[in-house]
Amino acid sequence: MTLEAFADTVLPGCRRGADDPAIAGVSDTPGAVESGALTLLFDPASGFAEGLPFLAPMLDGHAAKYAGERDVALDGALPAFVALGYDDRAALLSSLVAPGHPERDVWVGLFMFANMAFDSAAHLPTAQAIAEGHPGLRAMGIATPDADGLWRFPAYSYRRALADLHPDTTPSGSPA
Repeated sequence: MTLEAFADTVLPGCRRGADDPAIAGVSDTPGAVESGALTLLFDPASGFAEGLPFLAPMLDGHAAKYAGERDVALDGALPAFVALGYDDRAALLSSLVAPGHPERDVWVGLFMFANMAFDSAAHLPTAQAIAEGHPGLRAMGIATPDADGLWRFPAYSYRRALADLHPDTTPSGSPA
């Protein structure tokens, strides 16, 4: 739940239900959590999977300290970070990624993965993500592939050719 709240703070989304404390609900559209941030983070290839069971309690510890310093009341039934309101979550994360914070690199890394889940669906093949209506790719207007699964842009993405085709390019688009 803490890691979901983290990802939702990085890239906010809409609540999955009325009793969803991890998602602050500051957006009307899906965010990092619905885009698969936790799936990506828990993938062993992320490099974070083994550390996540330690990072969530660290974040909750920072949240409890933050709340105590500011006299913010926390719901004891929830992890401390989840119990913070969105503005306090965002302020805390801003301090954790600030230059000079000793844990900055870890938190910046988690930020990047939450963003990657939304803006590239890095945990899914792109064609599959588009076919399944991935929220981030849909929000960015990523084009669907042609029927054969390949992307072609006959009008060019910049509405003009940026360079001439190399004379040794094969019909499949590969260099010779």
